[in-house]
Amino acid sequence: MKIRKARINEINTIKQIYINAKKFMDKTGNETQWKDNYPDYEMLYDDINKGNLYIYEESNGIIGGVFCFYIGVEITYNNIKGKWLNENPYGVIHRIAVSQRNQGVASYCIQWCIKQHNNIRIDTHKNNIPMQKTILKNGFTFCGIIKKEDGTKRLAYQISS
Repeated sequence: MKIRKARINEINTIKQIYINAKKFMDKTGNETQWKDNYPDYEMLYDDINKGNLYIYEESNGIIGGVFCFYIGVEITYNNIKGKWLNENPYGVIHRIAVSQRNQGVASYCIQWCIKQHNNIRIDTHKNNIPMQKTILKNGFTFCGIIKKEDGTKRLAYQISS
């Protein structure tokens, strides 16, 4: 198993992982976080072209997970009801999705990101209990509430060493 950058020719497989993840979220009480075909193909192409979309590849070559990671400013993190641990440069994790048959893949991806940068921020929906548990299990601290571009609120976390 390894983490590597996603490729354009994998876009349909990646999109299917997100579709399956959305079905899982719907079943676990989180029907509103990813709506309207989110993330759409345009967003995925943009993430790949910027070098920000990564996949978790199993030893047999199957894609077991996907996530966006970059080091830089996330505009929606500029205003938080609460307080970040610090204002140092940070990495951002977005849109983690895993094949449902895989246990521990999200944590593996998060730990990979932590190895890339010593200061990471992530957010999730208040109804996404599985992701909240995964974030906390990986050592993040709850910092407050941020608002996305569409006005919806997200729980914001940070880890810093």
